[in-house]
Amino acid sequence: MAQIPRHNVFISYHDEDRKYKERFIRLMNGRIIDKSVNVNDIDDTNIKTDTVRRKIRDEFIRDATVTIVLIGPCTWQRKHVDWEIGSSLRDTKRNSRCGLLGILLPNHPNYKSKRRQPNRRLVPPRLVDNRGGKDPYVHIYKWPNPWAPARIQQWIHEAFERRDGIPPNNGRPQFKRNRSGDCLRGWRS
Repeated sequence: MAQIPRHNVFISYHDEDRKYKERFIRLMNGRIIDKSVNVNDIDDTNIKTDTVRRKIRDEFIRDATVTIVLIGPCTWQRKHVDWEIGSSLRDTKRNSRCGLLGILLPNHPNYKSKRRQPNRRLVPPRLVDNRGGKDPYVHIYKWPNPWAPARIQQWIHEAFERRDGIPPNNGRPQFKRNRSGDCLRGWRS
């Protein structure tokens, strides 16, 4: 079996799930190159929304080849996650398109479900838009237990290889603000 290359990976996540992002990086133990935004990398208190989006796209995602979305119970509500997914799907002269995958975290209400896919209302909508069909652009996996870095590295490489296949769906308008309400709304239905 051929050695899987290390990929430049941008990790998108809700700030409440930061411990999973940090754990992911630690457990991957050098098998990826982290290109994510870290705490205090962007102070967005006094800059325009478009400037924040541009900084995320041009200073962080630009060098990534794959974006991983860590999906916790409230991730689907976050404007920054939506912007990061949207920027990852764009293919421009300056930024090439990223492969994309989601990982359902153990704190997600559907993590223990036997269903093959999580409740679509609890997944970022732009991911849902790209996971259907016979050959989806996005695959969603569950956080492995026990941890399996070689398997995750394979998921990342497969997402990388899919990026030049079927064009992704990035037509949804970007969030202007975070969605509000109980982040578990829709879970019980």
